[in-house]
Amino acid sequence: MRAIQYTAFGTRPQLVDVERPRPGPGEVLLRITASGLCHSDEFVMAMPEDGYPYPMPMTLGHEPAGVVEELGEGASGVTVGDAVIVYGCWGCGVCAMCADGSENLCLTGMLSPGLGVNGAMAEFMVVDTPRHLVPIGDLDPVRAASLTDAALTPYQAIKSVLPRIVGGTTTVVIGAGGLGHVAIQLLRALTPTRVVALDIGEDKLAFARENGAHEAFTSEPAAADKVKQLTGGRGADVVLDFVGMDVTGELAVACGGVASAVVVVGAGLGGAKIGLTSAPYNMTVSTSLWGRRKELIELVEMARRGQVQIHTTTYPITEGEQAYEDVHAGRIVGRAVVVP
Repeated sequence: MRAIQYTAFGTRPQLVDVERPRPGPGEVLLRITASGLCHSDEFVMAMPEDGYPYPMPMTLGHEPAGVVEELGEGASGVTVGDAVIVYGCWGCGVCAMCADGSENLCLTGMLSPGLGVNGAMAEFMVVDTPRHLVPIGDLDPVRAASLTDAALTPYQAIKSVLPRIVGGTTTVVIGAGGLGHVAIQLLRALTPTRVVALDIGEDKLAFARENGAHEAFTSEPAAADKVKQLTGGRGADVVLDFVGMDVTGELAVACGGVASAVVVVGAGLGGAKIGLTSAPYNMTVSTSLWGRRKELIELVEMARRGQVQIHTTTYPITEGEQAYEDVHAGRIVGRAVVVP
């Protein structure tokens, strides 16, 4: 079968032919119908060889949609032919966090398709257990695939600060791309907050407005002054940083007000740095990693009701290498999705 793999350190993803996998006991074989492409793949491929934690080569792709093709011995709960997406946080299932439903925070180490085991940038993929499958019915798999990360990640981040985002508040979204444009939609659907998007380039600012941002400014130090002007000098109540670099962390702190919350979601190897005299008083800073399976089920229902729609650019698997280059170069607005 065809697959897009990371095959050697210092190289770009390659389209290769590999043997079709077979499900083992308790596992499920999916025929992939769509696979979202995430910047986390770029993060993985930028890791140095020393300390690299994953197999090599490895099929990429941790936003899968597919159809159940075959059940391994003892697997139950789904039927051949079911249309599903895959919850990507594969925890141990027995630690305190997994027992609470937070497999994304597994205390013994989480694996994921494309981030530790072969992923969904292929014609077929093995899922470790039926419990990691979420039915999607007649939803378009191209749009549904990225619910698994591009929607789930901002959804959990927003839910972590939801009690703060009441009427009259302002929330800043830094980075209106693959995750950020979904965050804007979720904020509009779930809260009465005023949404301010920060990004670079008029096309991305226009995209943020199309997805529901009340205001959109260029992501630069002066943006903090504009946020302060909008809020009568107080600053934003919540800031969501979907970039995660030091420069955006600094901007997030500058945009926030007294007793505000900053949530760093992006994996840009940086973040927000605060101190008693270098940030607004009682500002809290947290991180947010992926989300819970229950939350993915909630998002599927929101998508079914038209409350969240992921903007996608579709590539056939034969052009998967180009899809990665376009994401790497910042040419994608929304989410790139590869289909076999």
